[in-house]
Amino acid sequence: MAAKRVRYLKIGIIGLGPRSPAQIIGTKDVGNAVVTAICDCDESRIEPSLKLMRDNQMKRPRTYLDYRELLADPEVEAVMVPASWNPHIPIAIDAMRAGKYVACEVGGACSIQQLWDLVHASEETGIPCMMLENCCYGRDEMLALNLVRQGLFGEIIYCEGGYEHYLGGLARTIESGRERSFHNLRRNGDLYPTHALGPISKILNINRGNRFVSLTSTATKARGFAAAAEKNGGKGSGGHRDFNKGDVITTVIKCANGEVITLKHCVSLPRPYSRSCRVQGTRGIWLEDAKGIFIEGRSKVETHGPPGATWQVEKWDTVESYYEEHDHPLWKSFRDNITGGHGGMDTLVIQAFFDAVRHRAPTPIDVYDCAAWMSITCLSEDSIAMGSAPVPVPDFTNGKWIKREPERETPWMLSEIYKG
Repeated sequence: MAAKRVRYLKIGIIGLGPRSPAQIIGTKDVGNAVVTAICDCDESRIEPSLKLMRDNQMKRPRTYLDYRELLADPEVEAVMVPASWNPHIPIAIDAMRAGKYVACEVGGACSIQQLWDLVHASEETGIPCMMLENCCYGRDEMLALNLVRQGLFGEIIYCEGGYEHYLGGLARTIESGRERSFHNLRRNGDLYPTHALGPISKILNINRGNRFVSLTSTATKARGFAAAAEKNGGKGSGGHRDFNKGDVITTVIKCANGEVITLKHCVSLPRPYSRSCRVQGTRGIWLEDAKGIFIEGRSKVETHGPPGATWQVEKWDTVESYYEEHDHPLWKSFRDNITGGHGGMDTLVIQAFFDAVRHRAPTPIDVYDCAAWMSITCLSEDSIAMGSAPVPVPDFTNGKWIKREPERETPWMLSEIYKG
């Protein structure tokens, strides 16, 4: 009997910046897909990507300087967009209008209007737009999702997370034209909310029975990047002292079902990396920075003090102690074969996108998720500019969140736990 012929997905990549190598190699790692075209408006970025593909025994793709020409290429059926932040949404809109499934890298929005334009493009064309939020497929984030869906944390009351990653080098990259540096120079808000907000949103059923209602945001003074510039030679050596973004941005989001989310953004002060995730319910809690889980009635409680004057001390279980029994089924299935960056979650999120493309089906992170998560950036700017005033979060679903159709059941689903 002849072997069944494998159909390879034909993938285009638009924007060959720092995140593009992960997508190029991720496509190879996933298998059953081939990069047929790459594009960047900066011609100097083309050859390094071609070399990366040659070094990894990948077929040479067609190359473009204008992404619209790539979108017109019949040998491209879906695109991934690791371009710099500002072009994400316009490129995604054009991709959907061209009939191509599109997956954008993470980043915040510059305006609410462009998010409505994104939503309308997906609704009008029927083409999905997915954010490649790899942290939704992180092992511990998926473990927490599984514990929540099993009811072990009780009713969820409060979640917390952030992007806390020292990027002092951004103070020296203004003159090189790196867009991320300019966002930190000229804006003041949570510029990078989705690494923690994505997994938290799935845990809280945002856009599927719940939604963000309003937020307030507060910024500290800005000193970190100025200190980094001073340390590295000041303005004369490419450092800039007048960064607008506060060193720590704290955003508090109120949800329709009563939960509260706190997000922090801190990239200009020296510290170890953390996403600072916390998921807390009426019976238990996961705290990323403690590398711990506590569940009432299961975790250890020690009694201290003399008779008649004792007190209890609750003790953390290690996260690792929950893997054997409660690891997410996706990780149980793939953990021995997961490759790629960030512990494997880069590959998993690409696999999730490719699965939807292959079946011409909805993506597990959809356009409503993209819009809600990306809106936090410009809304936090608005709140800070108005003295930390509350601002409403638009309902990008236009009421669909109240009763959505169930998510397609696949191993990649994020609203529930796949039982198949």
